[in-house]
Amino acid sequence: MTWKNTETRYGKLSIGLHWLMLLLIAAVYFTMEYRGLFPKGSDGRALMKQLHFLLGLSILALVWLRILARLIAPTPRILPTPHALQARLAKLMYLALYLLMICTPLLGWLILSAEDKPIPFFGLELPALLAKDHALAKQFEHWHVRIAEAGYWLIGLHAAAGLFHHHVRRDNALRIMLPGRE
Repeated sequence: MTWKNTETRYGKLSIGLHWLMLLLIAAVYFTMEYRGLFPKGSDGRALMKQLHFLLGLSILALVWLRILARLIAPTPRILPTPHALQARLAKLMYLALYLLMICTPLLGWLILSAEDKPIPFFGLELPALLAKDHALAKQFEHWHVRIAEAGYWLIGLHAAAGLFHHHVRRDNALRIMLPGRE
C-alpha cells in the first residue's frame, strides 16, 4: 500500500489521518463530557479543559492536511457503484464532517479570543483572533456547542453508513478505508 490514494484504495496517509481524526474527535468529546467529574476550579477540570483546547486545535491543524490529501490524489471508487442519490448524500456527509472539523475548533479559538484567555497549543500560545468581547464569546459558545452536538449525529450516521455499505450493500466502501488491508 502506498502513502497516496489510488483509484482502488485509500493510501496510508488518508487512512492514517481518518483514524487519527476519529481518535482525536473521540478524545475531544471525552474531555467535554467528563470534565464534570471534577469540581469547578480543580486541577483535574483545568486539565480536561486544556486537553479539550489542545485536541480541538490539533483537529483544526490536521484537517487541512486531510483536505490536501483529498485534493492531490484520486478518491477510490466504491464497487459496485452506489446509486446517484447515495453518492450525493455521501458528498453532503463529507462536507458536513469537514465543516464540523473546521468550524467547531475555530469557534473554540474565537471563544478563547473573545474571553481574552490564552490559546495554548503544544507549548505555544496562539494569537487571539479578535479583541475581548464577552457577549460575542457567548454567541460563539452557543454555536460551538450546537455544532458539537450535531457532530454526534454526523459521526453516528457516517459510521452507520460504513456498516450499511459493508453488511447490506456488500460493497468495498469500508474495506478501502481499513488499515492493513490490500
